[in-house]
Amino acid sequence: MEILEAYDLTGSYRAAAELAGCDHHTVKRYVELRDQGGDATKRLPRPKMIDDYLSKVEELIERSGGRIGADRVHDKIKAMGFTGTDRTTRRAVAAAKASYRAGHRRVFRPWIPEPGLWVQWDWGDGPKIAGRKTWLWCAWLAWSRFRFVVPVLDKTLPTIASCLDATLRQIGGAPTYALTDNERTVTSDHIARIPVRNPQIIEIGHHYGLTIRTCVPADPQSKGGSEATVRIAKRDLVPTDINLRPAYRDFAELEDACRQFTTDVNNKVHRATRRRPIEALAEEQHRLHRLPENPFTAALGTTRKVAGDATISVDSVRYSVPHQLAGQTVWARIHGDELVVTAVTEDGAAEAARHRRSTPGNPSIKDEHYPPREDKAGERTPKAASAEEAAFLQLSSGAASWLVEAAASGARRMRPKMAEAVQLAKLHGAGEVDRALGTAAIAGRFAENDLISILDHHIGRQVAEPTRASEDHSLQPGTSAWSRFGVAPEGDET
Repeated sequence: MEILEAYDLTGSYRAAAELAGCDHHTVKRYVELRDQGGDATKRLPRPKMIDDYLSKVEELIERSGGRIGADRVHDKIKAMGFTGTDRTTRRAVAAAKASYRAGHRRVFRPWIPEPGLWVQWDWGDGPKIAGRKTWLWCAWLAWSRFRFVVPVLDKTLPTIASCLDATLRQIGGAPTYALTDNERTVTSDHIARIPVRNPQIIEIGHHYGLTIRTCVPADPQSKGGSEATVRIAKRDLVPTDINLRPAYRDFAELEDACRQFTTDVNNKVHRATRRRPIEALAEEQHRLHRLPENPFTAALGTTRKVAGDATISVDSVRYSVPHQLAGQTVWARIHGDELVVTAVTEDGAAEAARHRRSTPGNPSIKDEHYPPREDKAGERTPKAASAEEAAFLQLSSGAASWLVEAAASGARRMRPKMAEAVQLAKLHGAGEVDRALGTAAIAGRFAENDLISILDHHIGRQVAEPTRASEDHSLQPGTSAWSRFGVAPEGDET
């Protein structure tokens, strides 16, 4: 603008160039460009080596739907005679892809969910526990944004039934539709791009009053709510270098973490609704269908009665279950080489135990299914019943150990020996006698005079005060041994 203003003022190319501080040829070019109606602020395109191949680049991007890589394009146009570098090709491909995306951008109509209408679920990869893979069931109630996460060890249909039951009982009702992926447990086949539902998932949906729907294959954008739930759950629950979460010791710890995550995420203010999901859920529950009293158990396996020892029998093999289920009915099913036990609680159906399949005569019992054993050590602790016994036990732990071991070995005349130990304690101290009694208990020496021998040995082994050099005593040995040096002993004539 300064160049054009200088030219309008002077009417001379050279005078304007002198005022604007540039070459007069530059002034002439901008003046002619303005007279032709062009934009002087835009740079004029310069010819490039790839100009003759741009039509081929655009063709390749159009045919691939914008997915082809620049290295592949470079190989193709290089075979056609292009002599430029791959850097030139990458720039041309980036510009062509940007133009392609601008013309093929997918536009979404905002989805405004209605209360009580949609619930979505999806799977996320969970952390490995003891080398075993886990999955995260992630459910999302569309209107209230309520999230629910449960860890599982497989993605079979019975597991889906139990997770779906737990989700619906957590939200307090059943919405009209359930949206998920096209996995084999939900969609058994596709005919003319129409999904064919698995009959068993339809039975599960009818039990709860749900209509099962699936998204478009390979189109995660059609169910973005559950995808976001999976992403958030994996970010917070799966140990990574980002969240610095330590590895889980067992599956129960992962379950606790998922419960805590569900509580925390539903008590935070959602940035879209500006309210907590737990509060919105209380309002949405009025639009949900009532749940059946009993969960769908047809897919959970066969029923088994838990015995009083917290075990069930499957194919003549005993398997343990949590002791809290004693006397109740559970469902057992075989999944591969494992036995899965499902129990129905107030919160719905949930996996109670999982065992490796065993054979008759080899029961599978897990210690974690039973309460901690009572400490029986207290029954072996001596308790005085008379003054003589109390005086002996007052010596300390060595006396108690001697009494227990001597009684177990059937030692004779124990009472007189106990009285003897009390008398020795008055002479040599209770500590020394108790130490000797402890040594006798370890060595199994309970005969007559064994205690006195051990006591004498301990006292005799006491190290005397070491001799130190001083003004009154020197550590230098004497010379008396040298007085007879060179003198032959008597009777020796050699």
